[in-house]
Amino acid sequence: MEDGLNKPIFVVGSPRSGTSILTWCLGQHPNIIAVEESGWMGDLAIELAICYQIGTARGDFSLLSSMDVKKEEFFSIFGKSINDLILRHRVDLNIKRWQRAAGPDAVIGPRTKSNLTLDPKTRWVDGTPEYSFHICGLRKLFPEVRFIHMFRDVTSVVRSMLHFHRLKGESLVANEREAYTYWLRTVSSCLLAERAYGPQVIFRLRHRDLVANTDETLRSLFSFLDEPFASQCLNPLAQRINSSNVPDDFEIDRTKTDPILVERALQLCAEVEESSQPVEVSPAAIDEIEVVFDERVQFVRTLAGPKNTSCHVPLKEGNQRMIVGAEAP
Repeated sequence: MEDGLNKPIFVVGSPRSGTSILTWCLGQHPNIIAVEESGWMGDLAIELAICYQIGTARGDFSLLSSMDVKKEEFFSIFGKSINDLILRHRVDLNIKRWQRAAGPDAVIGPRTKSNLTLDPKTRWVDGTPEYSFHICGLRKLFPEVRFIHMFRDVTSVVRSMLHFHRLKGESLVANEREAYTYWLRTVSSCLLAERAYGPQVIFRLRHRDLVANTDETLRSLFSFLDEPFASQCLNPLAQRINSSNVPDDFEIDRTKTDPILVERALQLCAEVEESSQPVEVSPAAIDEIEVVFDERVQFVRTLAGPKNTSCHVPLKEGNQRMIVGAEAP
């Protein structure tokens, strides 16, 4: 087993907010590995919650209950296994990345292979934007996790989302309504986590600050992560921070969406731009984020059908509203 600190880092926030570039930036740190976007860990937390319900359904006649396995331990043991697995295979990731960059016919020389193999990094960072909806579950898996909420103004994000297909050949959203809705849902989820867990667990990083005050912003970020500042982390930002390449004259056609939705998004954006991150943990927000997680668990379990009728709990009316993929009201 690896002796990693089991303190992974997740960069969350709306797509096109700078989550990818910040992840790559952190990956230049001598103690942090930037992994590929995973997308499955949030779903795993939901499935584990379902398994725990089944494993404790009959009290002392169920395995987990009879062995006095607490929910916190059940989740964290799987999280530690994920952490160990990623750290154990970090060299394989290094080699594959080198091969992709060098080309299919390139041969790894002894010196290059030695450099790729000697990897002392003990932490990793994942920049999957969809994890904005899974912050509660991820914290159950990794109790010492740190989140970075990458926040960018809604107009810039929507423009980038709508222009994305011209850059990558595929669409992130079908239309303006989906773009505004997606931004609202991801940012709202991250703001709830800010209130629930406080500044010791989640760090709000504004895109504008990363652009305008890069050095100072990164120093504050590394202080939050309990890692020393590393100047090489600045290098990718100079080249890729504006990689979306949205033309200055590219306009959002707001006539194609609900003006009330646009107003909600603009109002929330202004509030976040003008306010500081909460410094105190909110008990009400903790309750709310746990309720959202539990509703999602019950929704997924209901879709899958009762695996164990003795512990099957029907979905309550209205629980669909916070499920990933459901359209926001």
